[in-house]
Amino acid sequence: MSAHGPGASVSTPVAAPVTLLIADDDAVTRSGLRLLLGAQPGIAVVGEAADGHEAIERAELLRPDVVLMDVRMPRCDGLEATRRLLAEFARPPKVVVITTFENDGYVTAALSAGAAGFVLKRHPVPQIAEAVRVVATGEAILFPAALRRMVTARPLDCAQALPHATLTDREEEVLRSMATGLSNPEIATSLMVSLETVKTHVGNVLSKLGAQNRTHAVVIAYESGLVVPGGAG
Repeated sequence: MSAHGPGASVSTPVAAPVTLLIADDDAVTRSGLRLLLGAQPGIAVVGEAADGHEAIERAELLRPDVVLMDVRMPRCDGLEATRRLLAEFARPPKVVVITTFENDGYVTAALSAGAAGFVLKRHPVPQIAEAVRVVATGEAILFPAALRRMVTARPLDCAQALPHATLTDREEEVLRSMATGLSNPEIATSLMVSLETVKTHVGNVLSKLGAQNRTHAVVIAYESGLVVPGGAG
């Protein structure tokens, strides 16, 4: 017999909060982010780390959904920590890079290493919180204009070769759309195909490029010249 009689209310399951680890070498910044982000809906700050080594250790212990990673830290910077998290963990947390300057070369390198996106320390706290929640779902945080500036500022010998021959014309079209910041539904509308078709193309693009996620694929597209950094978007 059902426990819910006539007129009984049926509770809706509440989604578990996104667990977050904050890595920053400045204690005041860490404390401030912990206080402010912990007060945002859907986020539970489970720990802090003062450098990359500690971030890896704390991530192994706490298993957060997301690590908010500063890039410039002593002993082990955010770039190396991001690489190790993604390489050494069977189910690595998502990494969101947080930095002061959007043209920081470390940021582009971290995105190339597999970080899901980046936010600036000057961004409003609700915007940072939304970035954390978005990447926890498996999406990526893309700022096409900032990515263009960062890639343009990098030395030319950092460019990676895009295996154009392995991508179909449609897959290149999807990659260009991703580089402008379009979501899967928006790409489907733009190309007049189904959402499932877009998801298939995106999966193929990531696989063929060896990209960790959408952001990494977009960085490769810019660095290879498939998408021109000075272009619109």
